[in-house]
Amino acid sequence: MKYIFVTGGVVSSLGKGLAAAALGTLLERRGLRVLMQKFDPYLNVDPGTMSPFQHGEVYVLDDGAETDLDLGHYERFTSGRLSKLNNITSGQVYETVIKNERQGLYLGATVQVIPHVTDVIKNRIYEVAEKSDVDVIITEIGGTTGDIEGLPFLEALRQFKDEVGHENVAFMHATLIPYIKAAEELKTKPTQQSVAKLREIGITPDVILCRSEYPLDNEIRRKISMFCNIRPEAVIPFLDIQGTIYRAPLNLHDHQLDSIICERLGLETPDPDLIEWRNMVDRIVNPSHSIKIGVVGKYIDHQDAYKSIYESLTHAGAANDTKVEIVRIDSSDIEEDGAEKYLGEVSGVLIPGGFGDRGIEGKISAARYARENDIPYFGICLGMQIAVIEFARNACGLEHAHSTEFAEGTPHPVICLLEDQKGINDKGGTMRLGTWETKMTAGSRSAELYGQQSVNERHRHRYELNQNYLPLFGEKGLQLVGTSPDGTLGEVIEIPGHPFFIAVQFHPEFQSKPNAPHPLFKGFIAAALENRR
Repeated sequence: MKYIFVTGGVVSSLGKGLAAAALGTLLERRGLRVLMQKFDPYLNVDPGTMSPFQHGEVYVLDDGAETDLDLGHYERFTSGRLSKLNNITSGQVYETVIKNERQGLYLGATVQVIPHVTDVIKNRIYEVAEKSDVDVIITEIGGTTGDIEGLPFLEALRQFKDEVGHENVAFMHATLIPYIKAAEELKTKPTQQSVAKLREIGITPDVILCRSEYPLDNEIRRKISMFCNIRPEAVIPFLDIQGTIYRAPLNLHDHQLDSIICERLGLETPDPDLIEWRNMVDRIVNPSHSIKIGVVGKYIDHQDAYKSIYESLTHAGAANDTKVEIVRIDSSDIEEDGAEKYLGEVSGVLIPGGFGDRGIEGKISAARYARENDIPYFGICLGMQIAVIEFARNACGLEHAHSTEFAEGTPHPVICLLEDQKGINDKGGTMRLGTWETKMTAGSRSAELYGQQSVNERHRHRYELNQNYLPLFGEKGLQLVGTSPDGTLGEVIEIPGHPFFIAVQFHPEFQSKPNAPHPLFKGFIAAALENRR
């Protein structure tokens, strides 16, 4: 087993997760079996209770784990199917240590960061290695080198390297090369200081990824090489990516990242087969058509809040030879100015998941505009509930219909709390989470797009469709075409005769890949293309 650890320095948001995922792509294309994981130093047990403004989207895995959005990159860029074992936080680490201490597992010892905390961190790596039939495990360490909360993780990696042997471990460190406009110079000092911090801990990077807006000349690479005690060819430019993030593996391969890593770890492999990946990138950046899709949400100002949604639209666009121009629309603006102003020129409307009542009426207005003006509509999770509320009010005449999440005393609770959620007060990890089966009606548009009547999709919700209203909905033209296997939970709704009106309770965006677009997204973009405005 070989291990690659990806760290970051200077500032956050350098693209460590993207770099790690891109390296995973390259190693898989060399014929290696790769698994990825993320260590997050924050004290939350998981990101499930974090605001998207703070953390970006919460990415849900098959087993229901609520994880960092970088795990979405891992699954999109590689073939690995991840589980809760592939993401650990300081919160989980300290929770484990405290439970062990309360159970007397430390035999009266004074519990300390070293060895007890670092042992829990190392044991997670060993556990993943033991349960995985792979050649390489790539582990990204969140945060920035020098952060106090990240020190136990780096110390654990130092120990781990000694335990499994230096020849089996490689470190890749991402840093920032800032450009000082007044001096018209790129500066290497932040990188030197960041690497010095790592070396104080006992870790020397084998590769330095230099994030920069400007190309690095050989003089800068030699300077970093000299001060950081690393070969010049292992100082690799990681420039801002143009067109699509899926260029990242190609760009890094051009600088021999995968060759350097394989040489460092003694991995003898053929050159990577990147033909299919290059063709996919070409479809994304050189399409024949273009359409505008309005994404109506409440976290629009944060570019990572709907990361998987945006990537899934890109995948579906490439499959339809189409550039998808995403128009980000704050639902609160629709409340103030009306839907026509923001949706008048889009070819499709997508309402993603979310929580809280801010902007809800704007989303309802958006759904109504799409339904009444024959604009393709795709609702996901809350987007399905919004479609139901809108239809109940404006097509069925139930004026005050609502969800009990937003109006507990509504006379028409067309969306209500899941039965098994009643009485639950804890917020973290208590929703209906993970992969569940959905059975679909034969002949429905959704079943036709999937090409099958039974699918497994990932969920993250507390509220459900109130099926007591189904007779009225059916009479007015909205059909429930997908349910849980026992029929108790509504999963998919459609309006037959509409150019495209599908809404689902699950999250299809978590299973879309650039070379395997999700069928519902693919069908949505096809319908939007056909109905271009």
